[in-house]
Amino acid sequence: MLAGAGLVGAAPASGAPGAVEIAPGVEYTEFDIRAANGTAHAHVLSVDLSSGQVGVGLLYPGKVAARATVSRLADSAAAVAGVNGDFFNITETQHPGVAATGAPVGPAIANGQALKAAVPNGQRFGPALPRGTSTRDVLGVTADGTARLDSIALDGSVTTAEGVLALGGLNQYALPVGSVGAFTSDWGSVSRMRAVCGTDTDRAAPCSTDVHEVLVADGQVVDTADSPGSGAIESGVTVLVGREAGAQELRELSPGDPVDVRHRLVAAATGSPYTFVLGGHPVLRGGQPLAGLDDTTAAVRTAAGIAADGHRLLLLALDGAAEYRTGLTIAEVADTMRELGSTDAFNLDGGGSTTLVARAPGASTVTVRNHPSGGTERAVPNGIGVFAKP
Repeated sequence: MLAGAGLVGAAPASGAPGAVEIAPGVEYTEFDIRAANGTAHAHVLSVDLSSGQVGVGLLYPGKVAARATVSRLADSAAAVAGVNGDFFNITETQHPGVAATGAPVGPAIANGQALKAAVPNGQRFGPALPRGTSTRDVLGVTADGTARLDSIALDGSVTTAEGVLALGGLNQYALPVGSVGAFTSDWGSVSRMRAVCGTDTDRAAPCSTDVHEVLVADGQVVDTADSPGSGAIESGVTVLVGREAGAQELRELSPGDPVDVRHRLVAAATGSPYTFVLGGHPVLRGGQPLAGLDDTTAAVRTAAGIAADGHRLLLLALDGAAEYRTGLTIAEVADTMRELGSTDAFNLDGGGSTTLVARAPGASTVTVRNHPSGGTERAVPNGIGVFAKP
């Protein structure tokens, strides 16, 4: 039995009774969890990364600032199963007139390509971060097919004739105060105005009035503006957005000035390249729940667990049907993932976003296996896709 939660039914270990094979190396099962606030119902995918027949990757709509349902993302990518991913900029009621971007909180890597870096901790959406974690925390899979938890930081610079500036952001909906951020074609067409709103510690703080934007193409400035713009960014073009001290630096640039923008995402725990990364926050490390996890607020949750030394990935989504909607606390999520065999586990966006999809045997498209708590699937910025290898 778990501390505060108990599984009723089969755990999703390979060959567990009641498990259904979605594809070679991928099993699906569902079961009840007796939790402190009532019974929750779990839907779980078990992915054998060591089988050589299955892999996982980032599901996303092709742009950072865009959203689609998990089922649409999975089918468009030919995934056999998947779950929703990171928390995201879902609303802008705190900044009337500013468009919500739909962009995720944490870093993202797809097919080995760095898409974005993490927003400041105080700018995230979702429940409070557990102690010792940050928006830079990620779940990822390396090129050799090993799943692991890590932390990823942005390493970037803007070199001009006057010197070198540190890059404070990459395709993210919130930039650190006083910084310069880069936006590329991966961002999408949504307005970049949200990037200069709030502060590093207060998401609701007013938008900065000291801002500047510079468009760089072919290694030189081609245009400038007094406020962040919108619209698709052409391939090979970088838009630099500065706020406060960063804006003052960008105002020194004029059309024709040479500019070199460089950026990369750097992992803290491994030198192996990641093929896939998305954000959330850890709840279990080395078989132990993180200290101080919330044990009072229960909700519908999505989580990922790592087992078998990184060679098995467990994807859990709770059911949002009315009879199960009391859900689990974050502490119960950690206990549940440990009971399922995980040594490390990662909490993802929950509530109305929680969705698990999988193909039925012989089907060519996925179906939603849980009941989303909002009654229908919510459009989300990214997710974890499970892919059968040829």
